[in-house]
Amino acid sequence: MNVARAEYYDDPQAPKPNSLVVAASAVVTDDSGRILLQRRGDSGNYALPGGTMDLGESLPQTAVREVREETGLEVEITGVVGTYTDPGHVIAYTDGEVRQQFNICFTARVTGGSLAISDESTDLRFVAVGQLDDLPIHHTQRLRLDHFLDHREHPYLG
Repeated sequence: MNVARAEYYDDPQAPKPNSLVVAASAVVTDDSGRILLQRRGDSGNYALPGGTMDLGESLPQTAVREVREETGLEVEITGVVGTYTDPGHVIAYTDGEVRQQFNICFTARVTGGSLAISDESTDLRFVAVGQLDDLPIHHTQRLRLDHFLDHREHPYLG
């Protein structure tokens, strides 16, 4: 059973969080500079691959595992885009969990594997930067993409 979710950002009507879960995501690029995005089955939005950290693993290991599980690709972490811990970003799940965001976003390059859609997504593709505005992407995912595309000297801390 898939659990649906709704995201809130600086919304006074958002439900109050009842959990804080450590997560990692990754901006994976190909040789052409296109960015790997998945269309999430729970929201219909395109997003970076990523997910919850498991006990016994580091955040970079989480990002590598989540990319493999969600896309079929093996990746190597190459840097950090930023930290995303804004308490104004709340994710409410239909099972009753209301999560405050806590995500470290990494950069990564493909080292192997082949694209394969997981049960968490309905589409998977490398997207040219000029086509990002054509896709439904939540504001908080777009923020990570913008920080990556800004080629910031230092990771975003927020």
